Amino acid sequence: MAKTSWIERDKRKRETVAKYAALRAELKAKKDYHGLSQLPRDASPTRTVNRCLMSGRRRAFLRRFKLSRIAFRELASNGMIPGVTKSSW
Repeated sequence: MAKTSWIERDKRKRETVAKYAALRAELKAKKDYHGLSQLPRDASPTRTVNRCLMSGRRRAFLRRFKLSRIAFRELASNGMIPGVTKSSW
């Protein structure tokens, strides 16, 4: 499990990105790069990190399921993810 502070920090960054999204789009359309540089750093969407919904882990993240590989394997083995079956050949 990731530290709670990291998860909360990422939530705060996502809120900041949402808050400044319209203003960033407007400044980009005007090509006002000085105005963009005046915005907070966390207003950039590239500063957010994909994290697992269950554990908060950021490495080995599966976008389709929004889970880390460990959480995905656990849920898939228990049959909790519809449409996912263990492969056999």
